[in-house]
Amino acid sequence: MYIVQIASECAPVIKAGGLGDVVYGLSRELENQGHSVELILPKYDCMRYDHIWGLHDAFTNLWVPWYGGAIHCSVYCGWVHGRLCFFIEPHSGDNFFNRGCYYGSNDDNMRFALFSKAALEFLLQSNKRPDVIHCHDWQTGLVPVMLYEMYKYYGMEYQRVCYTIHNFKHQGSAGVETLWATGLNQESYYFQSDKLQDNFNPFALNFMKGGIVYSNAVTTVSPHHAWEARYTDIGYGLGHTLHLHQDRFTGVLNGIDHDFWNPETDRYIPSHYTKDNFEEKAKNKKALRERLLLQDVEKPIISYIGRLDEQKGVHLVHHAMYYALHNGAQFVLLGSATESSINNHFRHEKDFLNNNPDVHLELGFNEELSHLIYAGADMIIVPSNYEPCGLTQMIGLKYGTVPIVRGVGGLVNTVFDKDYDQTKPPEERNGYVFYQSDYHALEFSLERPLKLWYNNPEEFRKLALAGMEYDYSWNHPGEEYVKIYDRIRHKW
Repeated sequence: MYIVQIASECAPVIKAGGLGDVVYGLSRELENQGHSVELILPKYDCMRYDHIWGLHDAFTNLWVPWYGGAIHCSVYCGWVHGRLCFFIEPHSGDNFFNRGCYYGSNDDNMRFALFSKAALEFLLQSNKRPDVIHCHDWQTGLVPVMLYEMYKYYGMEYQRVCYTIHNFKHQGSAGVETLWATGLNQESYYFQSDKLQDNFNPFALNFMKGGIVYSNAVTTVSPHHAWEARYTDIGYGLGHTLHLHQDRFTGVLNGIDHDFWNPETDRYIPSHYTKDNFEEKAKNKKALRERLLLQDVEKPIISYIGRLDEQKGVHLVHHAMYYALHNGAQFVLLGSATESSINNHFRHEKDFLNNNPDVHLELGFNEELSHLIYAGADMIIVPSNYEPCGLTQMIGLKYGTVPIVRGVGGLVNTVFDKDYDQTKPPEERNGYVFYQSDYHALEFSLERPLKLWYNNPEEFRKLALAGMEYDYSWNHPGEEYVKIYDRIRHKW
């Protein structure tokens, strides 16, 4: 099968969040399963060019219709760690992708509308006819709209679209100018509730809604998050639209890269280990303490790795730190804040706790250190307010680091409570889950593993090993997407 991914990110060359990891990981897995995969990406001025091999001109004379004229674009081709990528560069005074950033401009909607239009023009003019076009998030929500309202009449009537939503919070909003710029034009047609009209603002178009309405298959990044998007406020107003198109909406759990996240081969940790020599993990714990100047005592280490913001339950992260220190544990945090107030708060805590030998706060992101924390910690806390999929808990399980998670999104699909889960036999349970977002619920779910660690270390070890048994690689998601692709190839 021939698959083209159209996205605004692909790790490691373009990465602002988990989207980039998914686009790269899924593409590689599809290729490993024998399919032909190409990626179309914007050519940002600030992307990591050192991760592109053999960058060269691929299509130098791409004219993209825009308003009443056309914008000249160049398309470059290169390999990103084995993936064949095409990068689109518009030549325009608007400097669409020469901003020194990926997102955050006031005209992001027009930037990515142009990118979506240019990606389709590139497929059309280069005579590429993939079996499936796989689009991601609001930035490419207009691709299926333009494909089925315009480009199918130019010779692309057999292409099918799978559309994956990674974050419902950001949906892409625009006015009538987007219709005139892209050539869709017909205001009264697209400003209808069953087309692109925003569900709450009748004067706005919603890119993500367009992607849902016009795609042959719509997915999000975990089965439970798909339920949340339909039935709770996590759908940010798109629940009704998802209900209308429920026959083609599903959740497919993301995967993690087992070549990169693997304690058996990890180049960032001093001692490799597997389920069969799990005792070697203790050497990484010792190395972590030495690096972070923690005292080497008989205590468990609880860790947190991730952003410090409201989505991640930052108030619970803070509470978990002090609960750990007051209940016989050490605490290690690696994370960067997205708001200055949160950053200032944790900087104050870092200064206040500077001489405490049982805690270390690393404010920022350090790839090498994150691997050592996964390998050296005993537990990892993931108290998110919402979490579409979550990779932290999957990585923790792979490293035998017991996850303590809030029961939302993909966390529900990957972590099964040792004491209370009814879907798994006791020997297959792998962590701890709490559902409320208050301190009492968090404390109860921290108290249980701490007691187990102190009172029954062999049972704690079995719990860690049970987590290592789970396969959350890209193998299974890749197979699920191939089934989706096969289904939509033979059905509108």
